[in-house]
Amino acid sequence: MSIELQEINLAVIGMTCTSCAQRVQTKLNQLPGVTASVNYATESAHIDFTGQYLPADFVRSIREAGYDAIAPERQSEVDEAIANDASSIRRHFWFSLAFAIPVVLLSMVPVLQFSGWQWFVFALTTPVVLWGAWPFHKVAWLNLRHGAANMDTLISLGTLAAYLWSVWALLLGGSGALNFRATHSLFIGAMADMGHAPALYFEVAAALPVFVLAGRWFESRAKRNSSSAMRALLSLRIDRATVVRDGIEVEVPLVELMVGDLFITKPGERIATDGEVIDGESSVDEALLTGESVPVSVGPGSKVVGATVNLDGRLLVRATGVGEQTKLAQIARLVAAAQSGKAPIQRLADRIAAVFVPTVLGLSLLTLVGWLLVTGDTQAAFAAAVAVVIIACPCALGLATPIALLVGTGRGAQLGIVLRGPETLEQSRRIDAMVLDKTGTITTGVMAVQSFTVAPGHDRGEVLKLAAEVESYSEHPLARAIVAAADALEPIGSVSGFLNSPGRGATATIGEVFVRVGRPTWVLEQANHSGAAWFDAAIRAAAEFGSAVVAVSGNDELLGLISLTDTVRPTSRRAVGELNQMGISITMLSGDSLAVARKVAAAVGIEDIVADVHPDEKVAAVVAAQTSGKVVAMVGDGVNDAAALVQADLGIAMSAGSDIAIEASDITLVRNDLLAAVDAIRLARRTLRIIKGNLFWAFAYNVAMIPLAAVGLLNPLLAGAAMAFSSVFVVANSLRLRRFQSISAMAPATT
Repeated sequence: MSIELQEINLAVIGMTCTSCAQRVQTKLNQLPGVTASVNYATESAHIDFTGQYLPADFVRSIREAGYDAIAPERQSEVDEAIANDASSIRRHFWFSLAFAIPVVLLSMVPVLQFSGWQWFVFALTTPVVLWGAWPFHKVAWLNLRHGAANMDTLISLGTLAAYLWSVWALLLGGSGALNFRATHSLFIGAMADMGHAPALYFEVAAALPVFVLAGRWFESRAKRNSSSAMRALLSLRIDRATVVRDGIEVEVPLVELMVGDLFITKPGERIATDGEVIDGESSVDEALLTGESVPVSVGPGSKVVGATVNLDGRLLVRATGVGEQTKLAQIARLVAAAQSGKAPIQRLADRIAAVFVPTVLGLSLLTLVGWLLVTGDTQAAFAAAVAVVIIACPCALGLATPIALLVGTGRGAQLGIVLRGPETLEQSRRIDAMVLDKTGTITTGVMAVQSFTVAPGHDRGEVLKLAAEVESYSEHPLARAIVAAADALEPIGSVSGFLNSPGRGATATIGEVFVRVGRPTWVLEQANHSGAAWFDAAIRAAAEFGSAVVAVSGNDELLGLISLTDTVRPTSRRAVGELNQMGISITMLSGDSLAVARKVAAAVGIEDIVADVHPDEKVAAVVAAQTSGKVVAMVGDGVNDAAALVQADLGIAMSAGSDIAIEASDITLVRNDLLAAVDAIRLARRTLRIIKGNLFWAFAYNVAMIPLAAVGLLNPLLAGAAMAFSSVFVVANSLRLRRFQSISAMAPATT
């Protein structure tokens, strides 16, 4: 008897670092027959299991690990939990900041210190330590229960050590005298020899949580703004469909639609589900799913896809796929599979802290014991031990990534580039191959008149204007392109008797001329075609280039043929050249024919082409490049690109494209220009270099300062000041990103 393997996905709430994800994963994998993968970046758990498990069993196990879990189908609850988490961090930050500012000023500026000032500072610091820093204490306690430690452990310990030392000094150490003034001495031993009352470190206890909460708040906002691509995909489905039962049209919920049902779709409506046209003719805009800009003409026997838009005709359709059997659901599964295949983010700060935290705690304990054995001075020993903990508090380590990311993303926003997170930066450094979707990426995705052939003896402008006058009454994308091409021409005459023939074209009378504009086969049904060799040649030329064609006749005489095509973005060729100079090889993907793809590729300087691709084949193209050892970036703009964008090591979406592509990407280009993709890679790499510089400084600072604090050459007060300086350095270094310049503002590279 075979054992059925089942799977479930859960949203995990409350994780603060990758070690949290590892803890949840370990807890789930302890269950018999369970294999779990927990992703900190997406805050989700994918669980494969055998046996009689219920979702509640996994939720209970996650809660035992100290976190919460919600089924992704209950998206409103997931969104609410994420929003509550962001709101909580924001409240703790502003609360702590309001109290910390006067504490730091009074503690660090002696001229501001009044009689009994330290008691006022004590009163202000206490709520920061007890409530403002509570998120860190909570995680530290959770870690302690599981025998683990992370960055939150040091933050909590440093805050509590500085606070408790200060409280002891205030109440029992003599620092509570009304005439007490802060002592600024370099050496711990010198302080003891001079007989001063012990120093207070309330400013450290108050400022430390503020620094880290600022970084957490920024990270929380980034996560909250990163909506689910899966949810966006499913939102494309309409809620209700008009079915025909016993000859009567009845509106029913989409979930009641069955395979074999007949349903109606009217002009302008989304098609309810996948099906076959039984009656009617129309044009269908499939750009949402295929990414291609030319509407598809459909009639009896044609296949249609759910969620695409019926443009101009009433259709009777038989449902051939519903629910999870539809093309839309298939693409959703592709996106989900690609998302679950991405490795969790490995944050450098947490990797360092995993070894750094227990090491620091051990050094602090050794410092305490060493001073007691050598000097016997309890105050000096405790001061040195506290100095070690404070100097080691990873403020700069915690700020290194979010502050640089904040400045980098701010500069990116000015340049039309939206970076999603630190993982984007890491991948940008390794990119050596880029896959570009043709339509909407290399090209504009907007149809335009490419060529216009007129019958001998007729005026080009007059024929074009006749066609434009008729098409001005239509909302079809091809009609809009023709109207735009004739925009500068003078009107010919009044239009009357406009009639739209869905899926075929339109007719109208202009003056004394009866004009027919539409499909060549439809126009030729009435127009005289004898001896029109020019027309046949124009048709062949358009077919070779893959252009859409519109024929024009007047009083049933063939007048002209208009070829329309997508246009190449003017900056695409330079962008391809810049990417090649960066050592990035380019592959162009297109759903068009090979002939069309070759012409576009030649225009922009791309040699590697994959044509006639479907959405799942785009994913395969990315996987093939990855299998060959390439680190791949994907640039696209349509729903059909979403799965490939997620599968790629770095996904870049044009914002003029679908929301699905944008949500599935790591970088969004608000400026719809391929040069923005070049800027995105450059900015991401520059930001990564800044972050690594920040992390190096933060770590080197700790390595250099901890020994000084341990041997008594740095008292806790100066340790706190040094800690603050390290944070200032990180911020100042990050601000260099504000000077980043767009490639479009520079002169083109010469070859």
